[in-house]
Amino acid sequence: MPEEKKSGRRPHNRIPESRWSSRSTPLAGSRPAPTFRTGDLLHLTRAASVQFSRPIVVRVIRELTDRHPYHGWSWIEGYELDARGTAVAKRELFVLLNGVRWLSRAPARRAAPPGRAAPRDR
Repeated sequence: MPEEKKSGRRPHNRIPESRWSSRSTPLAGSRPAPTFRTGDLLHLTRAASVQFSRPIVVRVIRELTDRHPYHGWSWIEGYELDARGTAVAKRELFVLLNGVRWLSRAPARRAAPPGRAAPRDR
């Protein structure tokens, strides 16, 4: 602010503090941990979203964390499964977290076992 009093002009790149205090989107690097893991089996009904008038079973590929949905909602990418458990379609789905029913949870990833270092080019 002292610069404004000296020159009488506002700096071109000054952003009002009010723009930052009411920020609703998370800052880069502060994303919450993903809710879904690769391999999770989900049963999605109308409770998860109105798009599921016919319930479906989905195997999660990944949660799409680069999108910023409303609070309590999430984007996932997964395979729709038939009655035999065979993938019939790849879909991107917008789901209400409280409406998702887990059929099975994928095991948590373990750290890779210590091994030999990769060979170097000489």
